[in-house]
Amino acid sequence: MSGEITVDRPLVLVGLMGAGKSCIGRRLAQRLRLPFVDADREIEQAAGCSIPEIFARHGEQAFRDGERRVILRLLESPPFVLATGGGAFMDPRTRAAIREKAISIWLRADLDLLARRTGRRGDRPLLQVEDPRAKLAELMATRYPVYAEADITVDSQDGPPDATLERVLAALSAFHPAADSKKGDESTRRAVSS
Repeated sequence: MSGEITVDRPLVLVGLMGAGKSCIGRRLAQRLRLPFVDADREIEQAAGCSIPEIFARHGEQAFRDGERRVILRLLESPPFVLATGGGAFMDPRTRAAIREKAISIWLRADLDLLARRTGRRGDRPLLQVEDPRAKLAELMATRYPVYAEADITVDSQDGPPDATLERVLAALSAFHPAADSKKGDESTRRAVSS
């Protein structure tokens, strides 16, 4: 299937932490023979310190400003696959740039899956709270309506990553932004959940 898919712009994975953006992004890039970039790693490289350190020293707003600058710079590149941090798509300027220059893919996941996956790592600044599961639920409530603006929605489910990858490839294959003159119009969006 991947041989049939050609992309003329970056593919940007959005979604909450634990949805599988980096894992699926790497596999997607490999299948499409495109470079893979993790926005968080690029931000850390640009800042010269880790994301938890950026949050601790400068606060979330400084991190978001740096995140936006890095993503806007990256979007000027030829086609590649970009895994973004969970809050990147929430920034209106970042979202507008992604809409204009890329194809956005929301990896949607349920709360149980996100809680299980994020519980394996202790380096998520927004989850350094007494009840990480409740924080994830709060983030879902505020972010999911915005993530829903992505061009493509694919459910990230428990199980082999390749199963989710195949759903992403199928959704990409079915996505035709030229079908409607207004990119992102409801008629051009695709959701894949099975």
